[in-house]
Amino acid sequence: MNSVYFALISVLSYIISAGLLAKAFYRVKPHVAWRYLAILAVLGHISYTGLTLVNLYSFSFSFFNTASIVAALVAGLLILVSSKHAIEKLGLIVFPLAAILLCLDVIFPENNQAISTQNWHMDTHIFSSIIAFGLLNIAALQAILLSIQEQQLRQHPPNKLMLHLPALQTMEALLFQMLTLGVLFLSVSLITGFIFIEDLFAQHLVHKTVLSICAWLIFTGLLLGRHYYGWRGQTAIRCTLSGFVMILLAYFGSKLVLEIILSKH
Repeated sequence: MNSVYFALISVLSYIISAGLLAKAFYRVKPHVAWRYLAILAVLGHISYTGLTLVNLYSFSFSFFNTASIVAALVAGLLILVSSKHAIEKLGLIVFPLAAILLCLDVIFPENNQAISTQNWHMDTHIFSSIIAFGLLNIAALQAILLSIQEQQLRQHPPNKLMLHLPALQTMEALLFQMLTLGVLFLSVSLITGFIFIEDLFAQHLVHKTVLSICAWLIFTGLLLGRHYYGWRGQTAIRCTLSGFVMILLAYFGSKLVLEIILSKH
């Protein structure tokens, strides 16, 4: 089966699932069909990536391909976490973005990197990096939603949307769960990178490493501050978003400049 068909199924499922969430925006629980469609979308997304890998016996780590894989991971994590916490409305942002990035990956394929050039050391580094970014992405979205929730709760009466979200303490607890897991995988990524990447300067990875370390320090500092000093609220939100901007620049800043902006000159 042509891999593009899987991409088409995935994109349509993402859009319809987001549409169902939008239709039931102010309900406590949207129709369960959104979840099945979202699962179908993620499976189609993964199938497209897998078939591309099998057909070309190579894997692309281009800007759009990497962003597409991360989007699939974030969508999958959202589906998983929303089974226990009522954060499915984040799908209104995540699912359309995943659909757009998958379309861009299909439309703008880049040169692939042969599997034979990879080994388990680099695979561990690459996939721990992707998982870390996905988890921290969810944490950043959670921080934004938490900030809006705090502002709305000060209003009388609060916005209807806020009445359908979990309690502020639950939202905060989920934020720190995502941060803890994200920092764990980011630590694995940094450690494997230092051990197995031979020449950071030759591979244009210095700035990525520095920004990743800065993000790790921010997130770790926040977790320690939460544990020892009870940091929460706006402090947690600001630190989370600051750290995520660092990670975003580290993971995609160089790819954007090298592969898209400079390649046109």
